Amino acid sequence: MACILHIETSTNVCSVAVSEDSQCIFHQEERSEKGTGAERLGTMVDEALSFTDSHAIPFDAVSVSCGPGSYTGLRIGVSMAKGVCFGRDLKLIAVPTLELLCVPVLLRDSEMEENALLCPMLDARRMEVYAAIYDRSLKTIRPVGADIVNAETYKAWLDERPVYFFGNGAAKCMEVINHPNARLIEGIEPLAKWMQPLAEKRYVTEQFEDVAYFVPFYLKDFVAIKPKQLL
Repeated sequence: MACILHIETSTNVCSVAVSEDSQCIFHQEERSEKGTGAERLGTMVDEALSFTDSHAIPFDAVSVSCGPGSYTGLRIGVSMAKGVCFGRDLKLIAVPTLELLCVPVLLRDSEMEENALLCPMLDARRMEVYAAIYDRSLKTIRPVGADIVNAETYKAWLDERPVYFFGNGAAKCMEVINHPNARLIEGIEPLAKWMQPLAEKRYVTEQFEDVAYFVPFYLKDFVAIKPKQLL
């Protein structure tokens, strides 16, 4: 299996990890009360690279959380990931942030109903969130969307089965959602140490990004037209 450097900067928690043979062998994180917490990203990446170099572990790829999330944080994280890929001739893997949020929930919650749905949420201020809905195999039930949350937003799914809400946008929505099938899980953050299973799956299936043209979530629609097509 591959050795992968993981970079996550979508929220106020900036984190870096290294996985080898499906095990996390290095992890650092930095929280910031204001901003993205990405001020120390360069230092953390240098320490991760030094760690693997000192143990003679060659990297195979870099994975980066690609959003949605903080505009500034995603830009910094993707720029750093691309720089390492260019400098070391490595493959680039993009990990959707909302899928990443599901990993610790699936790993820790053994009492979750078999037919339950997962709804990770990232705060977009006021009663707005970025959210998606997945089943327990991470099959997309509803793709990523920018939601203004009210009692009807997720009612169709809630009427059918339990839905677990989590992420930094979830708590503020629970009173508005107000449904007996709504479950809140607190304390779930997108961290680099959880990226390994998603990144390794993409590595095995060769789901790599174009290092030159790849951009985070908030710019994807625009750069679907590459520069030559804009001329």
